[in-house]
Amino acid sequence: MRERPKFLGGVALLVLLIAGPISSVQAVVDRVVAVVNEEIITLSEIERWMGSNHDEIQAENPWERRKQLHAVYRKALDRLVEEKLIDQEAKRTGTKATAKEVESAVEDVKQRHGLDQDGLEKVLARDGFTLETYKKEIEKKIQRMKLLNRAIKVEPVEEKELRDFYQKNIDRYLANEVYRPCQIFLAVPKDATPQEVQRIRKKCEDILKRVKRGEDFMETALLYTQDISAKDRGDLGYFRKGELLPTLEKEVMRLQIGEISGIIRTEFGFHIIKLLDRKGGVPLPFEDVKAKVRAEYYGREMEKVFQQFLSTLKEKSVIEIKL
Repeated sequence: MRERPKFLGGVALLVLLIAGPISSVQAVVDRVVAVVNEEIITLSEIERWMGSNHDEIQAENPWERRKQLHAVYRKALDRLVEEKLIDQEAKRTGTKATAKEVESAVEDVKQRHGLDQDGLEKVLARDGFTLETYKKEIEKKIQRMKLLNRAIKVEPVEEKELRDFYQKNIDRYLANEVYRPCQIFLAVPKDATPQEVQRIRKKCEDILKRVKRGEDFMETALLYTQDISAKDRGDLGYFRKGELLPTLEKEVMRLQIGEISGIIRTEFGFHIIKLLDRKGGVPLPFEDVKAKVRAEYYGREMEKVFQQFLSTLKEKSVIEIKL
């Protein structure tokens, strides 16, 4: 039997998250940056919505920094226009949030952030809100959520369609890949002179030639490795992607099982790596990931419907951008 999903998946209504971070209001010279069906959006609203997103701006060149700032502001403004359209549609359709729903949401915020009433009011005051203005924001978000829950519907699908989605997106359903490197490691002291570094590298080159000629890698690691892995004959055990030093992992991922790397320099010294094993990275059976496939399928479909809903609102609205 087919069942209708009871979640809003990956929909971009992420404007709806009630317990999101509280953003601060920065002092700006306020002005109108957009008009949506005769309702205005101001520059201070963008600043409040953005919060700490100014950190995205990395350019040092003043001209490039100005361009990046404008792009970030436009992105924020686009989201605010969408929120304004949704709020207007909620008002038009008589969608409301009850006082009980608002109070329940406030309690949820307090629990999520470990705050009592006094603590919440202090945080709000620090960020330019009163409890009442914050409740108004929450009320709007609940109204949006109610409206979108009614407007965004995705028809249930047969298992065949889920299997097709699984096959088309098979790279999303791979078992975690793990690999097992073994190393010969020669340490380079932080205060080593160039001559000492060259001497250590030369020793490492000699060792590499020997293991390439067939000398037992792990026995050689036992003799020469200069860290704790020597007791395990250089065997480092299994790693998931992202757990090993990036410089070493990059080289390991190029190796076939049994293959030996060249000399790898890190901040700690010189390494020679042999890949002992690699496993995982193969597709998990459909039945094992069925719930995840279903959630991602509906999330994608709901995102499509959400974007169509927004497009319809925009088509029948008068929007003037002044930024």
